[in-house]
Amino acid sequence: MKNLFHYFRLLHEQNKFFREKAEQGEPLSILDDRVFKSMLASDTEDSREALRSLLSACIRREVSTVQVLNSEIQPVHLEAKLSRFDVRVTFNDGEAADLEMQIGRSDDDLKDRSSQYLSMLQAGQTRRGKLYKETKRAYQIFFLNFILFPDSDKLPRRYGYREETEHDLLSDKTEILFYELPKLERYVKDYLEGRTGTENLSEDEKWCIFMKYRHDKNVKSLINELCRKEAGIMKAEQQVVKLNRSYLKYMRNLSVEKDKIDLAYKLNAAYKKGAAEGQEKGQKERDIAIAKKALAEGSTSEFVQKITELDMQTIQELAAGKR
Repeated sequence: MKNLFHYFRLLHEQNKFFREKAEQGEPLSILDDRVFKSMLASDTEDSREALRSLLSACIRREVSTVQVLNSEIQPVHLEAKLSRFDVRVTFNDGEAADLEMQIGRSDDDLKDRSSQYLSMLQAGQTRRGKLYKETKRAYQIFFLNFILFPDSDKLPRRYGYREETEHDLLSDKTEILFYELPKLERYVKDYLEGRTGTENLSEDEKWCIFMKYRHDKNVKSLINELCRKEAGIMKAEQQVVKLNRSYLKYMRNLSVEKDKIDLAYKLNAAYKKGAAEGQEKGQKERDIAIAKKALAEGSTSEFVQKITELDMQTIQELAAGKR
């Protein structure tokens, strides 16, 4: 129940975020992990194809099938930390991956977190009676909007388990990838100044440029070219456009419904006001009739005021026969 409540709370916050962006007319930034998740983990053909294409580019092997899984990994004991992935998937008959968008640094060491996440992906495959050699490959993939390794321009940085000095690979079933998106800024500048094209970019570099600059109007020409030439990126763009359009439509419909509610409220208020005024008028007429009768029978003005709550000026006018 707690997990379900958390899911709906996150969904509400995500919907609120998209509505605000739609109201402001701002393009959605894929650097925001809510957009990143919706682009890759939505239940649409565009989203599934975009995810398959991005994953293929990152692991440099064809991904034929992909399925998005629950983003939460259940703790192994009551006091264990609950981990929540951005986009957790299984593909190619059992291989696993987690794709994370990290817009800024945090107090938690990202290098340590990457190895922890990878170990959880592997542990999630273990079953009683299953041999370790049957475990499928697992990939932990981070897209970072900051520089984590300042001493190298390499993109991406790939890590596995290797021997200390001879660097032979212990196992090919684990890999951690870091894509530091700002390392492509020099290329983007060269492109905009006409010094280079997209022909020498790798598939994963194209994806990184799309994710970092999709919302930047100054880089629109490059983003448009990537969308034209890369089917997977085009699918991702179509999915993000759907997010914008669906919430713009939602806001228009909400505005119409709000106008209807406001009109109904005004009509109801006017009816209640008229009814109240009519009731007040009828009550005053009854009080005047009682006052006239009481005064005719010799009651004092003070007594009449007490039983009718009419003002003294009205009572005196009644006693003088002026009303």
